[in-house]
Order: sequence, then structure tokens, then C-alpha cells
Amino acid sequence: MPVAPVHPRRPLMVALATLLAATGCTRGDSAKPDLSQGIPIGAAIAQTSNASLFGQEQIAGLRAAETYFNQRGGVASTKLRTVFQDVAGDEQGAINAFNQLIGGDRVVAIIGPTLSQQAFAADPLAERAGVPVVSASNTAIGIPQIGQFISRVSPPSTTLAPNSVEAILRENPRIRRVAVFFAQNDATARSETEVFQKTVRDRGLDLVTVQRIQTTDTDFQTQVTAALNSRPDLVIISALAVDGGNLVRQLRQLGYRGPIVAGNGLNTPNIFPVCQRDCDGLTIAQAYSPVLDTPINREFRQGYQQRNPGQEPPQLSAQAFAAFQVITESLQRLNRRTPLAQLSLSQLRQDLNKEILAGTYDTPVGQIRFTPEGEVVQQQFYVARVRMNPDGRSGRFTMLPTSR
Repeated sequence: MPVAPVHPRRPLMVALATLLAATGCTRGDSAKPDLSQGIPIGAAIAQTSNASLFGQEQIAGLRAAETYFNQRGGVASTKLRTVFQDVAGDEQGAINAFNQLIGGDRVVAIIGPTLSQQAFAADPLAERAGVPVVSASNTAIGIPQIGQFISRVSPPSTTLAPNSVEAILRENPRIRRVAVFFAQNDATARSETEVFQKTVRDRGLDLVTVQRIQTTDTDFQTQVTAALNSRPDLVIISALAVDGGNLVRQLRQLGYRGPIVAGNGLNTPNIFPVCQRDCDGLTIAQAYSPVLDTPINREFRQGYQQRNPGQEPPQLSAQAFAAFQVITESLQRLNRRTPLAQLSLSQLRQDLNKEILAGTYDTPVGQIRFTPEGEVVQQQFYVARVRMNPDGRSGRFTMLPTSR
């Protein structure tokens, strides 16, 4: 049975109530921005909690972007400075980070937060303050609709999720019975499972069971046993890295040998130490391919591998780089028209947001642009399969020849 859709307005009201008690989060900041230490770009990234598995990859991408663009002169010889605030793994952590970035650090824009669940709570603060937000990892339905200052470089689950199912069905046309698992306390998983379930129904397959889990769960024996009793030919999982990885492991340990499609929450090499050898064979849709043959991706990949020898950059690092690039190139265009130092902070933020939405960008994930609402428009997507190494704790994402 499909779950109810995520309603962006409900968390919006909660966050706005929190906002009214905060200070420094209105659009009336008429003071000039302090650019003496560089142009401050906020990064609301998970550095603690289980969500830090995603945050680590985002930090790597942001550091690579900061170095890359500063080596090329920043914005009219003014360096870019990433200001990090930890959003941890919950809504309050994101609210605290946004309040600090907006009113305390006085950043020109924010990249983040790490989780969609956090975005529904914290993005309204930036919307009220008139601060551009460029999400690098929020894929839940309804994120750009939070407000006119909210955009994302991460394609929504409606775009990505069906690709992996279609790839599996091309390989296994006899699949008929599908079991679905999803983390009911995570906005991305709730949103994504709706798309997966619709895809299953649209293809005329039998949705034999829908099992609900929590991101905090570690024991899934009850749900796995119930699912296996329904004799599925395919299992689809929408969860985060730790709970999803443990779920994959327990599915294999309890005897399931069929294909597994994993959602975007498992789209990280950090799942490898969690499900270990049992990660092998997972199929996951991708918005990024390391082998995309463009100048910016070749340079990004080279810079990433200099810091991480022998590793390919993951999707979240590429998307974080792309978010930083979008803000940087928009600042460059804005500065050519009006020097940034001549603008008040509030005017800079408003003009920057217009530039972000108006631009077209050649990024590591390919050429992207935005709809007037802030939704990313991206042309090419991929499907990857996890292949584990003999050590059983490291692996790689191998692109399937089903990309479009």
C-alpha cells in the first residue's frame, strides 16, 4: 500500500515557528558583506551521526571545489571560503546550522543540508532570510517547492528511481514478484518508495509485500522473514547507508539470493564496510559517472584521486562540487555586472539567487540548469552495480551499459 506523500508545507510551518524565535534571519541585512577573509559560502553538512557517512563525501567534494576555483582566481581575485556547520542527523541540527550560517557567519549562500528530512525543517529559514540554498543531496519530492530561494543539483527520486528497476527488468524479464522495504522515518525514503512502488505497478508486476523499517533499526529479522515468505523475485530498498546496508546483509544471511535494487540512500562506498561481501550485486541508479569524458569531470576526478589514491569519486562528492561550482560561477557573473563589495548582503543574496536560476553549468555531473522553481534539469543518468573486492570490505560501482 503506498505511503502518504511528503507534504512540504507541514514542516515549513514548524520551521517558521522556530524561525520567529531566532535572531538575524530576516532579509533586512543592509550592511555590506565582509569579504576581507574571502567570500563565505555556507556548507550545512552532516559531520556527526550516521548521516556523516554522506557528509564525508560531500566535504571531500566541497574541499576539491574550493581548491579548484581558488587556484583559478576565485571571484575577481577574491578567494572563496567554505564555512562548515554540522547538521548532525536530525532536523534540529540543521535548524541550528542554518541559523548560524545565516545570522552569525553571514554567508552569501548555503550548500546543504545533507538529508531531505533536514531540508524540510531548515530550508524555510533560508527562504525567510532571502539566502540562496543549493542542495547537493536532497532528492525527496517537494524540496524546490519550499520557496524561491531553494534549488538543488541532486535530481529528484522521480527521475532516478525508475532507472534501476528498468535495468533489472531488462536483465531479468521473468521477474514478477517484488518486495519493497523503506525507512518510514526518513523523508527521502518515504518519497522514493512511492516512486519505486508506482514503477512496479506500472510495469504490471506484483507488489507482494511492503515492509517498513526505521533508520535506527539494526535487527530486521521480522521484516525480512515476512518478505521472504512472500517469495519475491526482486527486493527494492529505500533507506540510508547504515540501516540499508545492514538490511542487505540480513537478507542474504537469511537466504535471499535474488537481485536487490537499492535507492539513493545506499549510493555511497560507505555501505561497503556495512554489508561487506553481501553488497556485491546491488543495483543503484546514479546521477554521476566518473568516466564522463568532459574537461571539468576529468579535472575533478584527477583532483579527487590525488587526495584519495586508487578511489573513484562518488556521486555525492561530484554533486557537492557541482553545487559549489554553481554558486561560484553565479558570483562571477554577478560581480562582472556589479562588484560584490558594493552590494548590501541582502541585495547580494537576492541577486545571486537570480543568477543561480538563470545559468547553465558544465559540471562533473554533466551540463545542468534550473527550472524557474529551482529544480535541476540534467540530461544523462546511469545505473551502477556494486562489485566487491576479494577483501570483502572494499568495492566499486561499475556502470551498466543501460545508461541514457
